[in-house]
Amino acid sequence: MMEEEELEFVEELEAVLQLTPDVQLAIEQSLANIDEVVNKIRLKIRRLDDNIRTVVRGQTNVGQDGRQALEEAQKAIQQLFGKIKDIKDKAEKSEQMVKEITRDIKQLDHAKRHLTTSITTLNHLHMLAGGVDSLEAMTRRRQYGEVANLLQGVMNVLEHFYKYMGIPQIRQLSERVKAAQTELGQQILADFEEAFPSQGTKRPGGPSNVLRDACLVANILDPRIKQEIIKKFIKQHLSEYLVLFQENQDVAWLDKIDRRYAWIKRQLVDYEEKYGRMFPREWYMTERIAVEFCHITRTELAKIMRTRAKEIEVKLLLFAIQRTTNFEGFLAKRFSGCTLTDGTLKKLESPPPSTNPFLEDEPAPEMEELAMEKGDLDQPKKPKAPDNPFHGIVSKCFEPHLYVYIESQDKNLGELIDRFVADFKAQGPPKPNTDEGGAVLPSCADLFVYYKKCMVQCSQLSTGEPMIALTTIFQKYLREYAWKILSGNLPKTTSSSGGLTISSLLKEKEGSEVAKFTLEELCLICSILSTAEYCLATTQQLEEKLKEKVDVSLIERINLTGEMDTFSTVISSSIQLLVQDLDAACDPALTAMSKMQWQNVEHVGDQSPYVTSVILHIKQNVPIIRDNLASTRKYFTQFCIKFANSFIPKFITHLFKCKPISMVGAEQLLLDTHSLKMVLLDLPSIGSQVVRKAPASYTKIVVKGMTRAEMILKVVMAPHEPLVVFVDNYIKLLTDCNTETFQKILDMKGLKRSEQSSMLELLRQRLPAPPSGPEGSSSLSLLAPTPEQESSRIRKLEKLIKKRL
Repeated sequence: MMEEEELEFVEELEAVLQLTPDVQLAIEQSLANIDEVVNKIRLKIRRLDDNIRTVVRGQTNVGQDGRQALEEAQKAIQQLFGKIKDIKDKAEKSEQMVKEITRDIKQLDHAKRHLTTSITTLNHLHMLAGGVDSLEAMTRRRQYGEVANLLQGVMNVLEHFYKYMGIPQIRQLSERVKAAQTELGQQILADFEEAFPSQGTKRPGGPSNVLRDACLVANILDPRIKQEIIKKFIKQHLSEYLVLFQENQDVAWLDKIDRRYAWIKRQLVDYEEKYGRMFPREWYMTERIAVEFCHITRTELAKIMRTRAKEIEVKLLLFAIQRTTNFEGFLAKRFSGCTLTDGTLKKLESPPPSTNPFLEDEPAPEMEELAMEKGDLDQPKKPKAPDNPFHGIVSKCFEPHLYVYIESQDKNLGELIDRFVADFKAQGPPKPNTDEGGAVLPSCADLFVYYKKCMVQCSQLSTGEPMIALTTIFQKYLREYAWKILSGNLPKTTSSSGGLTISSLLKEKEGSEVAKFTLEELCLICSILSTAEYCLATTQQLEEKLKEKVDVSLIERINLTGEMDTFSTVISSSIQLLVQDLDAACDPALTAMSKMQWQNVEHVGDQSPYVTSVILHIKQNVPIIRDNLASTRKYFTQFCIKFANSFIPKFITHLFKCKPISMVGAEQLLLDTHSLKMVLLDLPSIGSQVVRKAPASYTKIVVKGMTRAEMILKVVMAPHEPLVVFVDNYIKLLTDCNTETFQKILDMKGLKRSEQSSMLELLRQRLPAPPSGPEGSSSLSLLAPTPEQESSRIRKLEKLIKKRL
């Protein structure tokens, strides 16, 4: 059945496949070895089955081996815990055994420590008891040398018993030590009082070894004992000074102040010889004597100066201050100032380093020379505050009376200003100086040199309120100098035109016209301007230096801004005068321009006579001003800018007065305008051998102003019909167009009022939104062929100008 089914399947498969004979032959050949292949596969299958059975059986044995290994591990852990417990028990037993062994040793250690402490304490107690007994005995015998060493030892030993003060015996010893100290202090004070009584003279025998040793003991006792000794000794030592220089004595007055300082110098030398070794070095007795002398002297001088204030003169005051500052400098060289603990001195801060040329370190001038213009006193060296702790320790008493010095400087400065005014009138204005620039007035340098000397001198006297008072005086005379010397000598302008007429302006002969100010007057204005600039810069430096000299708390009160503004005003006035002078010189020429019959001009020629006149005035004035302001270039630039801002609007104003005007006349005016524009652009370097590019700020003003004038003339030259083209051309050429300017242009063209009204109305309509776009442009170009003709004429005029240039 199987074979039959196979045969039927094969037949059906063959019927379906319908293979070709070649394919069938290939298939039969490939199936020839199929039985052998099938046998090999079956063999591999049997081998795989055997391997699988072996692996399955092996896995069954592994589970049993794992359980057995786990049981063995648990048994090993139990054994390990048992061993650890045994070790711990043995360790505890060992520790207990060690404690029992060392218990006796610890007890012995504690016993030894307590025994040592007890022995040491007993020794200290024995030393303290013996020391107190010896201290009391030596005190009674005044054996201060031995007491000094013993007392310090007793004090050191007593420190060990502070924690035992609750024991009556120890407390009793401590009280005995305090009583001994008190007794020593009183005894030593009594000994010094006996040796140096407050009333009477010093002991003839001089210092003794007992007192020297007593000072060593006082170093150990309460500091008040030492202070009392010092106070009494210095008071006794200076008692003679108070007698000799009593207020009613002739030598007490300022004119003999040298004797005070000579006396203390002798006393210091005497002290060093007699008592230098009696007091310990660390007491600084010499310095203390000097400091107390200074305090007494300051008090006494202040008292006597209050009483005799009316007798104080500047010369006398400066003499006393000079000698006093010299003495303070002497103290600074000899002593360190370590005893100055009373806070009466003011330590000045070191001024910051400055590159200010106004105040370079130079030897100070003679103080009397400033106040009295002559004198033979030695100049005191300026004490540097940070290096001299004694600065002001005596001289501070003069500060309330420095108003005398301030009043003197006020008077001297007033006389100096008056002398400057008289000298200026006598010598006249400075001579022209075109080679080295405008000269600064000599009086200016003299004023600031005097200011510098006064400032240095006053800072030596005081850095407080007197410096503020002096600053006020400086401000007063800076303003007076600005008013009387600078502003007061500026040339006065006149309302006349200097006799110039239109006919004279039309002459082309060089030198036929003159400026309103003479050469000397121009040089004077430039000199005053240069002087004001110097004063402005130097005043700023003066303010900075005053702030360095004055106390920090007073710096905010130093302010010379108002005076600097005054000099700035002088500078502005000087520049304005120069501008007005040149501007006024050009006025007749502009007037001549506006009165010319421009409608009758028949042809365009060279520049008009009025242009030649303006250029002549510019060439006359500007080189003089430039050369005299060579040292202040920025102010020459300001002059040029202000002149341009004044001349160009005035030129345009006169341009509008040129009416009516023909086409040829407008072309001539355009040529003249261009000539003036080129001259103005060259104005900063006109007449100079060195050609320098004009400042951009100035060039911008000239180009903008003169271009507007050219645009006005171009509008005038354009035909006014058709109206739309003319109005649009006006709006295009003049960016600042308005009806007022437009009407002036129409007047220049000579149009009647009836014609102007329609054109003005059209302008008002077209101003908000000017026509634009291709359609409007094309329509305008079709309706207006005349603008091309106008453009051609303008190009011809420009070619003529370029050819001339």
